[in-house]
Amino acid sequence: MPGIHETRVLPYSAEQMFDLVADVGRYGEFLPWVVATRVKSEDEREMVADMLVGFKSFREKFTSRVEKERPEKIRVHYVDGPLTDLDNHWVFRPTGESQCEIDFSVEFKFRNALFEKLAGDYFERAFRKMVAAFEARAEELYGSSSSSAISAA
Repeated sequence: MPGIHETRVLPYSAEQMFDLVADVGRYGEFLPWVVATRVKSEDEREMVADMLVGFKSFREKFTSRVEKERPEKIRVHYVDGPLTDLDNHWVFRPTGESQCEIDFSVEFKFRNALFEKLAGDYFERAFRKMVAAFEARAEELYGSSSSSAISAA
């Protein structure tokens, strides 16, 4: 399955970054292409949510099951939508009193192999834009940042 992986060190605690990522209901406020989200069910360990993504006239709904292990991990498992599979994993590791390393990976599989190849070429750019949006949101919520990024595709 094609995928993308990125590691960043940010000047925010693992708890702060976990809370930001786990707040799926607010993704429409800052993530590019997210038109709306709806949390269908949620407790401390798990959430099921719909996300409507859009670009120009294109609109698709994804349903995901989110497993939460506060404050270390968030795993997102694809339930339904236009793909065959989509999984992403977040790992938050404290590296100082108010600093953490974030390890984020996404794997995806389209129903159509040709579309997967075409979309895969643009997916990496979209992924980088989304990672930058999370970082900008952290700065907005928690204060000024400077980060170092290490990428691995």
